[in-house]
Amino acid sequence: MFPPKSYSSSFSANCDRYGLYIHYFLLLLLLSAQAVLGGHIVKYLPGYDGELPFKLETGYIRVNESELFYYFIESQGNPQEDPIFLWLPGGPGCSSFCELVYGIGPLEFVIQNYTGGLPKLRYYPYAWTKTASIIFLDAPVGTGFSYSRTADGWPTSDSKSAEQSYQFLREWFDEHPQYLAVQLFVGGNSYSGMIVPLVTKKIVDGNKDGVKPFMNLKGYLLGSPRTDSVIDENSKVVFAHRMALISDEIYENAKKGCNDTYVNIDPANTACIVALGNIKTCIKDLYRNDILEPKCVFATPDPGEEPAARRSLDEGPSDFLLSPPMIPNLWCRNFNYVLSYIWSNDDTVQEALHVRKGSVLNWERCNKSLSYTKDILTVVPVHEELKELGLEVLVETGDRDMVVPFVGTVKWIKSLNLTVVNDWRPWFVDGQVAGYTINYSEHGYRLTYATVKGAGHTAPEYYRMECYYMFDRWTHYYPI
Repeated sequence: MFPPKSYSSSFSANCDRYGLYIHYFLLLLLLSAQAVLGGHIVKYLPGYDGELPFKLETGYIRVNESELFYYFIESQGNPQEDPIFLWLPGGPGCSSFCELVYGIGPLEFVIQNYTGGLPKLRYYPYAWTKTASIIFLDAPVGTGFSYSRTADGWPTSDSKSAEQSYQFLREWFDEHPQYLAVQLFVGGNSYSGMIVPLVTKKIVDGNKDGVKPFMNLKGYLLGSPRTDSVIDENSKVVFAHRMALISDEIYENAKKGCNDTYVNIDPANTACIVALGNIKTCIKDLYRNDILEPKCVFATPDPGEEPAARRSLDEGPSDFLLSPPMIPNLWCRNFNYVLSYIWSNDDTVQEALHVRKGSVLNWERCNKSLSYTKDILTVVPVHEELKELGLEVLVETGDRDMVVPFVGTVKWIKSLNLTVVNDWRPWFVDGQVAGYTINYSEHGYRLTYATVKGAGHTAPEYYRMECYYMFDRWTHYYPI
C-alpha cells in the first residue's frame, strides 16, 4: 500500500480524504486477502521465448507491517547440496531484479536493436545460479515490489532493514525447510555492504540464542561494498590521484589543506574548501560508476547541481531512473536500465510475477523517494566481531569504480589485521588476467579479496563471465 498524499483542511478536501480512506480500506482488504497466498512457481515470463530453463519462484513474506517481495531461483546444479544465498540489493532502494537480470542471474535483456515495446529476455549461461540457489530480496520496504500495509511501516533505516531482512529469512526458511541443511551465505552489492554484515551477525546471534530455525551459516559475500562513511569518502580523493584524474599538485594541496580528511570539513578551512573545489572541477563530469564510460545526464537526478552546503565529494547515487527517458544517440550504460523500467511496469509481467494488484503505484529500478535513515556510519566493528568466527568471506571490487573505490575497501580490510596467506597476485579466466587477489586468514576466518580488471561499480554487471568463474571457484573452495 502506497503512502497517501497530503490534503488541505477544506470541506472539499475532507470529502476527498473520506473517499480516499474508503479506497485504502478496500485496498487493504484486497491485499490482506492476497497475503494468505505463498510463493508461486513461474514457468513463463512475458518477453521470454518458451518455458524458463530454471526454477523461479516469486512471493511475499510478511515482516510486521511490511510485505517483502522476493525472486527465488533454485540452483541449476544440485540444489540439495549447493549453497543458498540471501542476496540484498544496493541503493538503498534499488530492486534486486536488476541484480538478477544485469548481474548474477540467468536472464538478460536483449538490448541490441531495441526499438520499443515490451523488451525481450534471453537466457544467460554464466549465472551464479548454475551452482547456487539465490533468494533475490527487494529490501528494504519501498524497494521494487515490496510495500507496507500501513503508513507507519514505510520509514526504514540501516538497522531496521537488517532486522527485517533477518526476520524475512527466518520466515522464508519456515516455508522452505528443505533448504535448511545446505550452506547459507548472505551477499550483496554496493550499499548492501552496510547491511550484509549486520544480517550475518544477527544470524550468528540467533543461532547462539537457540532461535529457530537454526541456519547453516557458512559466510558472506560483498561486492563494491559501502562499509565506512569516512573511509569510503576519503578514498575517492586517493583514487582520483592514482587514476591520474587529479594532478600531483592538486592532491598534495588537498592532503595538506584537509589533513587527509575530506568529509565534514570546517567551513572556515579555506585551504581545504579551495582544494576540494579544484578536485570537483576535475571529476564532476565523470561517471562515478565507471570513470571510463560516458556520464549520461538523462538518467541522473539533478546532475548539474552541486549544493553549496555540501562539504564533501559525495554526490549520491548517479543511476536513479526518474522517469522513462528518451533514448539517447550516445550509448550510455544507464540506457540499459530503461528496459527494466518498461518490462517491470507492464501489467502482463506483474501478473506473471504474481505481484499484488494495487500494492505499488510504479516500479522503479531505484526508489529515490525512499524514507530511509542512514543510522549506521560504519560496519568495520561488525567485521571485527565476525572475524572471530570460522566464516568464508569474499570481497570483490571493480578497479574503475569511483562510487566505492577499491582504495577504501583495501584500507578497511587491512584494518582487520588478518594474516596474509597468499599475497597479491593475478587471477585468470581463459588465460587472461581477470583481476588481482589476496587471501587472508585468522582463527578459521578466511577472507578473499579480489579486484575485477576493467569493471566499474558492481563488477558482475561489467564482466559477468569472469565474475561467474570467480564465484564458482570461491564457493567450491578453489583458489580464484
